[in-house]
Amino acid sequence: MKKVPNHLGIILDGNRRWAKEKGLSAFEGHKKGLETIKKTIEWCKEKGIKTLTLFVFSTENWKRPKKEVDYLMKMAEKMESHFSKAVKQNIKLKVIGQRDRLPLAVRASIKRIENLTKNHNAMTLNFALSYGGRAEIVEAVKNIMRQKVDTNKIDENLISKNLWTSDLDLIIRTGKEQRISNFLIWQAAYSELYFLKKYWPDFNKRDLNQAISEYARRQRRHGK
Repeated sequence: MKKVPNHLGIILDGNRRWAKEKGLSAFEGHKKGLETIKKTIEWCKEKGIKTLTLFVFSTENWKRPKKEVDYLMKMAEKMESHFSKAVKQNIKLKVIGQRDRLPLAVRASIKRIENLTKNHNAMTLNFALSYGGRAEIVEAVKNIMRQKVDTNKIDENLISKNLWTSDLDLIIRTGKEQRISNFLIWQAAYSELYFLKKYWPDFNKRDLNQAISEYARRQRRHGK
């Protein structure tokens, strides 16, 4: 393809509804969703996407049933084994979000995999885990305040530098909803949006290709 997004963000929505429609437990939906994540990483690397950010668990998701949250945290604990192939492929793995809310074992797993891949440069893979866009902006403001920056020097560029990741080119959302749900709201200011009427476990390579083709077709004028 002639034009691919430099930074792609995906809102992974629909694991539970996919499972419910098939008479399965929510756990089975999340398990299938994980397999789709692994394949999507491969496809994005093949396309030459430089940064991929996956919205896997929001700050609002803490309100879900405890058994489901515990199951998802156990999945996160095994990040090293789940994404060992990405590590071998020179992909840098990072987690963005409110880490202090995560179990200690999950934080330890994150630290290990980030240290292991910190010098990798084939692609950057961000997991938005315990993440909220408004919370990210609040943290950026707090960080600027700690630096005791002159208020006259605070501008959009400075705020951007204190965020957890860079501007987005394209956002894909599965699950039939048409909103960004507090996902990278600062970085999404000029993003192209692509909504897909299928649940995340059913997302496939053709869906990704179609989204990128649509992105390439659109004229991005940025107000010009």
